[in-house]
Amino acid sequence: MSNGELVIQARDVRKVFRVGDVEVHALRGVSLDVRRGEFVSVIGPSGSGKSTFFHILGGLTPPTSGSIHIHGKDLRAMSEADRTELRKKEVGFVFQKYNLLPTLTAADNIAIARHIAGTEDGDDRQFREVLGLLGISGRLGHKPAALSGGEQQRVAIARAIVSRPSILLADEPTGNLDTENSAAVLALLRDLN
Repeated sequence: MSNGELVIQARDVRKVFRVGDVEVHALRGVSLDVRRGEFVSVIGPSGSGKSTFFHILGGLTPPTSGSIHIHGKDLRAMSEADRTELRKKEVGFVFQKYNLLPTLTAADNIAIARHIAGTEDGDDRQFREVLGLLGISGRLGHKPAALSGGEQQRVAIARAIVSRPSILLADEPTGNLDTENSAAVLALLRDLN
């Protein structure tokens, strides 16, 4: 365990969804500490609650009970506006289904993340380097429908890291990549960390 700053602290996180009259327990008392610089993997079978946990950790979905602290700030005590501001500045997401905007090009999908985070005037050299490492520089003018699943996934990763968030929550970031590209993406994520 690292002695660095505690970045994420989750305690006894529970999430219950109602499906008609049935309660579905997606999470049952999950606790986790993540310190600055740690690279943590959450592993489990499909349907075990990993995506739900990521959405809760990132402040997108409230837990039924338990607590989440990001950089010492209690997400449950924050207003929705404050949680949104925290996500814009501190949390990058790579969603399992990519969540790319279909009417925008790959470049625009990435640029919108920079705009939302207020980092448009950031380091373009570093930005181009990330695009090159992800192998999408030549595909930036294409809309998501014209990209393969792996290319869409790499655009989603670029969008998540372009603003250099302190936390990256990646839901199956290499799920649609071949072995070589999976290794490259994981190496890039470790390097950025």
